[in-house]
Amino acid sequence: MTAGPSTAQLIEKHLPTLDQALDAIRTRVYWSPFPEHPKAYGPEGAVPGSLGAAEGQAAFEALRGKRFELDQPGSDGWAGSEVSPYGPELGIEYPHPGVEALLPAMRAAMPQWREAGPQARAAVCLEILARINARTHEFTHAVMHTSGQAFMMAFQAGGPHAQDRGLEAVAYAFAEQVRTPGSADWSKPQGKRPPLELRKGFTAVPRGISLLIGCNTFPTWNGYPGLFASLATGNAVLVKPHPRAVLPLALTVRVAREALRDAGFSPDLVALAAERDGEGIAKSLAVRPEIRIIDYTGSTAFGDWLEANARQAQVFTEKAGVNTVVIDSTDDYKGLLSNLAFSLSLYSGQMCTTPQNFLIPRDGITTDAGPKSYDEVVADLAAAVDGLLGDDARANALLGAIVNDQVKERLAAAAQLGEVALASRAVTNPDFPDATVRTPVIVKLDGAKPDSEAAYLSECFGPVSFAVAVDSAADAVELLRRTVREKGAMTVGAYTTSPEVERLVETACLEECAQLSLNLTGGVYVNQTAAFSDFHGSGGNPAANAVLCDSAFVASRFRTVEVRRPV
Repeated sequence: MTAGPSTAQLIEKHLPTLDQALDAIRTRVYWSPFPEHPKAYGPEGAVPGSLGAAEGQAAFEALRGKRFELDQPGSDGWAGSEVSPYGPELGIEYPHPGVEALLPAMRAAMPQWREAGPQARAAVCLEILARINARTHEFTHAVMHTSGQAFMMAFQAGGPHAQDRGLEAVAYAFAEQVRTPGSADWSKPQGKRPPLELRKGFTAVPRGISLLIGCNTFPTWNGYPGLFASLATGNAVLVKPHPRAVLPLALTVRVAREALRDAGFSPDLVALAAERDGEGIAKSLAVRPEIRIIDYTGSTAFGDWLEANARQAQVFTEKAGVNTVVIDSTDDYKGLLSNLAFSLSLYSGQMCTTPQNFLIPRDGITTDAGPKSYDEVVADLAAAVDGLLGDDARANALLGAIVNDQVKERLAAAAQLGEVALASRAVTNPDFPDATVRTPVIVKLDGAKPDSEAAYLSECFGPVSFAVAVDSAADAVELLRRTVREKGAMTVGAYTTSPEVERLVETACLEECAQLSLNLTGGVYVNQTAAFSDFHGSGGNPAANAVLCDSAFVASRFRTVEVRRPV
């Protein structure tokens, strides 16, 4: 199919960015087309036509207390009851999907999108991302007031970093689709007889409708890879947000529908499925025959259910894990403590990559500051966290707000599991006095006692960590192996000056398939990953069956169909 004028213009506009993204995923160097500083946006900023800070906040405020119109087929009412973790009710109602009308409309939109080809689809996806990027300040408030992230994290992780992950998925999708040529002439010699000649055409054919099941904590960062991977490979995408974090993905759907319409495609390629309280629409949608791809981030229980029951679909899941750090020795003790204190505090530990278990030899560790006993290491780590969060203004900027009551309950219960090395305290947010803000708790456990296992071998999502005493570094590595194999891990960290211990940890992570960070003492943290360079998750342990992002994440979202004709 020949691209229409508007699509051709988008290809010309966005092809340089796509080429840079393709080079970045090949070389794994640092690169991002989306500025991560708030001052880059607005009339004086580097992003043309973007909203500034005041405009973005005003745009967010204008959404509150109103109905969020999308003009989707078959809407049969309204849904929505979001309350900001900072206190205010958003008061936004979203169209409730009438799936018997919506799903056929989405399927009907796919043939034209399939025929447009990989390059046109990639260009439209990049246009959607560019339009989202221009509204980053608006999206920041939407993410902040649904996830509880502090402003700067909501801006960066919910904005440019999420957009990076979406673009990364488009680049991988494009690369996989063009790996096979669109056509080929085939000629097989037959000796004295004329050769056998065929003309072959190869088309990337989408699987069907893709269902994105969003999460509460990182609705855009975790949602964009699946959304854009499916869209770029020709599938329609039905976005089912978490009921407490609808707005960021509803805004995404609105922008996508507008960009698709402007490019000459049906907006029904992207639609929203907001649910009523207690409806559980994800479960019924997941097993419908029209749904052929599912992207899910959330609890292990529902992720396991999807993998077992949504048999008609290709299911990509990111579930729970127990992230572990082995502390054996260090040549930068102060940097170790500072780095880990920040990792524990960022967004109140409400990240799937936050470390939970610190495995520390009970006889202590060697450091550049002299030998440190187990008790000293734990006390110093507690002091580092306390010092980092001692100022309430800085604490609020790092911690954000507790996202839901379940996290608060786990935090309260953790103090009963062992000796408390660092007690959690409440922090008052003067701008949002109704916000629940809590500092982390650190609990000491003995790894040799069987009654401790129930604590440190279970994910305790939130600002909870366990300092687990082990007999040696070798025992720490064995416990690490068991943890990753049985419970999964999104991240593993280790601190050691011993080549032998480093080898043991690295071998364990290679064999158990876990992403490893060694000796981080500066401004890079174990719970942060960079698009185009770092892999988020491994897909090889129980924490997740997919990686954000690699070729396997995109390749099964389409199939190549061949048509052969005699020349």
